[in-house]
Amino acid sequence: MSKSLYVVNPRNDFPSFYTLDALAAEGLRLQHYGDLAITTVAMFAPPDFSVTLCDESLTPADLDTPCDFVAITGKAGQVYRMLSLGRQFRKRGKVVIMGGPFASLSPKFLRPYCDVLVIGELENVAEELFADLRRSQWKDEYVGDRPDLAHTSVPRWDLYPNDRTIMATVQTSRGCPFECEFCDVIVFLGRKQRHKPVPVICRELDAVYQSGYRTVFFADDNLTVYRNHAKELAVSIREWNSRQSAGLVKFGTQVSIDSARDDELLQLWSRAGLTHCFVGIETPNEDSLRETKKRQNMHVNLVEQVEKMLAHGIGVLAGMIVGFDSDGRDIFERQLEFAMASPIPVFALNTLVAPPGTPLFDRLEKAGRLWLDSGTGFMLGRTNFVPAQLSSEELAIGFKWLVNKLYEPKAFEHRMMRFLDKMEPVPEGVDNSASDLQPRVDALVMSGIRRLGSAEAAMVEKVWRRAEHKPRVAHVTMEWLRHYHQVRFMYDRGGIWDSNLATTRLPFETVSRHPGV
Repeated sequence: MSKSLYVVNPRNDFPSFYTLDALAAEGLRLQHYGDLAITTVAMFAPPDFSVTLCDESLTPADLDTPCDFVAITGKAGQVYRMLSLGRQFRKRGKVVIMGGPFASLSPKFLRPYCDVLVIGELENVAEELFADLRRSQWKDEYVGDRPDLAHTSVPRWDLYPNDRTIMATVQTSRGCPFECEFCDVIVFLGRKQRHKPVPVICRELDAVYQSGYRTVFFADDNLTVYRNHAKELAVSIREWNSRQSAGLVKFGTQVSIDSARDDELLQLWSRAGLTHCFVGIETPNEDSLRETKKRQNMHVNLVEQVEKMLAHGIGVLAGMIVGFDSDGRDIFERQLEFAMASPIPVFALNTLVAPPGTPLFDRLEKAGRLWLDSGTGFMLGRTNFVPAQLSSEELAIGFKWLVNKLYEPKAFEHRMMRFLDKMEPVPEGVDNSASDLQPRVDALVMSGIRRLGSAEAAMVEKVWRRAEHKPRVAHVTMEWLRHYHQVRFMYDRGGIWDSNLATTRLPFETVSRHPGV
């Protein structure tokens, strides 16, 4: 008798930078990035298992589903929803399996909420797990290792709601060789980067292309860290893209700032169709970069490096963090000054947190600086440890002030104009093909921003008029406006948005205290 599996990607506990909750408020529930975790889990299920996927960004979980097993995967920002779903499904007699990044880094925390716990990567334990589920003789725990990715299969995008998703996600590698102290990737996936063979990647691209996607996000932790490999991959991706007859594909990804030092690398990826990327800038404070071991960002002019990427037709979305031990009271003004000198419209701003399992978590735990609930999810604008030079109140106030300064319409418009001035059009071989969903999304984003207020309406009109003179950067321009729409929604719902702060100074002196708890 066949078994049935219900695989759930839980909704985020709070509005997220990377989701499209703002569009849901406009009446259109969409996912920004197709969820690779649940489509990958489905890939491992044997043919005699019936599999249904649920992405709660799109559809609430069906608590009364008639399945045999429920698999729940998630990250730190989903942990409270993971716990709630685990309780409710078990109360209904379902066998609950939990896995993914949070389960792997905090297994003891999730253990009471599931019947089966999968720690680590699934590849090398999947066959045993599904055989045990088939026989109804499962173990409490399965521990995966770090598999060779040469023989991986294609995720089950045929089971996913692709018609409600803007970008597909494809992973070409796992792991990152850098040592950033706050990063859980190097703990979960390792510092030895493992690569999928090009034919495997092309099969995955074929699958998402056939599913209707014309924008793909390479969900690698650092796509370009090994230069020679990254260059060879770019050439292969360009060749794959040139063979597509129903419109070319544009790509986004994650890279480190050191990729800007290699013009050949940037040129190859631009020609392959890479139009935008996320870069962990984090901070212009070199003491903080040294402290957190983000050495690749040190001793370079970060703004100049970003401008080099734009000169190759690759827009930059940046990560920004406040609250390092080396950050004093002046860090908020320093971050703002850096941001406004840059051609980066969108910053994913966070306070520093210490994810369980990371070197930062271990260091702060030994120092007795972690809050009691530090093993659970994190709230926007808050941290899970005692800061060194700032009080927790100062960190929260400074974060809120910086958010409002960064996303005040005139400030965002200034950075958008700098972006449009510096961004070179994508190469002629990369067109502006889009999914059928895109025009409706773009129209809702534009109208949603206009309804935020007269200043926002004036800003979006000026930006779009300038963008019309550079039609080949329209795709990236809309990407940034989509993020602005979501950011304003996220900070408003999180109680962070207060437009009055955009015209005020910090409510405390910006003279740093001496380090120390």
